[in-house]
Amino acid sequence: MSSNMEDASSLATKSGPVSTGPALAPTPIARRGFSLPIPAGLFSVGPFIIFSVMFLLLPTLYLIGGAFFDAEGHLTLKNIIALGSPQILGAYSISLRVSAASAILGMLIGLGLTLALIRGGLPSGVRSAVMTFSGVASNFAGVPLAFAFIATVGRLGLVTVVLKTVFGFDIYSAGFNLLSFWGLTLTYLYFQIPLMILIVAPAIDGLKKEWGEAASTLGATRWQFWRYIGLPVLWPNLLGTLSLLFANSFGAIATAYALTGSSLNIVPILLYAQIRGDVLHDQGLGAALALGMVLITGVANVIYLVFRARAERWLK
Repeated sequence: MSSNMEDASSLATKSGPVSTGPALAPTPIARRGFSLPIPAGLFSVGPFIIFSVMFLLLPTLYLIGGAFFDAEGHLTLKNIIALGSPQILGAYSISLRVSAASAILGMLIGLGLTLALIRGGLPSGVRSAVMTFSGVASNFAGVPLAFAFIATVGRLGLVTVVLKTVFGFDIYSAGFNLLSFWGLTLTYLYFQIPLMILIVAPAIDGLKKEWGEAASTLGATRWQFWRYIGLPVLWPNLLGTLSLLFANSFGAIATAYALTGSSLNIVPILLYAQIRGDVLHDQGLGAALALGMVLITGVANVIYLVFRARAERWLK
C-alpha cells in the first residue's frame, strides 16, 4: 500500500503539478462590433421629422412651384407680378391691420388678466378655472365661433336685442357692424386673449419674489418695480408672444369665411376664391398668395423664437 502511494507521488513529481480547476474554454475569435451610423435619438424624433416634411416642407415646395410656373409648366413671374394689383394689396392691407389689431389688443388684455390672476391675490381656484377655459377657448375657432358671435352680437343676436329693447341702445345704429374690420377683430380676440394668457403665465410665474422684495427694501413703489424690473424682464416674452398672436390671426380663414363670407376682402378668403372658386379661379395666383402668407407668418414665427430664447435667459 505504501509502495503504491510512493509510486504515485513520484509520478506526480515527475509530471509536474496537476491542475484541479475547471478547464479554460478556448478564447473565441473577437468579432468586429457593428454600430449604426444613425444616432439612436433620431428614432425618437423620426415621426416628427416625417410629419414636418409631409405637411410643411413639401406643401411649401409645391407652393413655390405653383407660384413661379404656369399651367403649362413654363417658368414665369406673372403670378408674382400680379400680387401688386390694387385688389391684392388691399387684401394684404386689411389682413395685416386685422392681425396687428387683434394681436396688440389680445396681448394687452391678456397681460392684464394674467397679472390679475397671478399677482392680484385671487384664489387659486379662479386661476385654475381661467387657465382651463383658456386652453379650450384658444382652440375654439371656425364655424362654431362665427355662429356664436352672430347669435350674440349679430343684428338679431341676444346681446343686440337686449341692449335695444331694455336699454334703448342699438349698437348697429351707433356704427358697429359684425361683418366689418372691428367685428372680425372682436371675433379674433376670443381666441387671441386665451392664447396670450397661456403663453405669458409661465413668464410671470418666473419673476422671482426676491426682485420685488429687494426693490421694496430700496424704497421702490409697485409702479417703479414694474417699470424698471418687471416689464424689462417680460419685454422679450411680450414681443415674441405678439409675433405669435399676429401669425395666429393672419393665417385664420375658417372663422373669417364663415363670419363675413366675401364681404371682407382679406388674403385667406381671396386665396380660397382663387383656388376653389368658380369665378376667380387661378391656381398660380393662389399659390403666389399662399407663398406671401407663408413668408409673412414665417417671419413672425422667427421673431417669436428669437425673443422667446432671449426671454428664457432672464427667467432661468
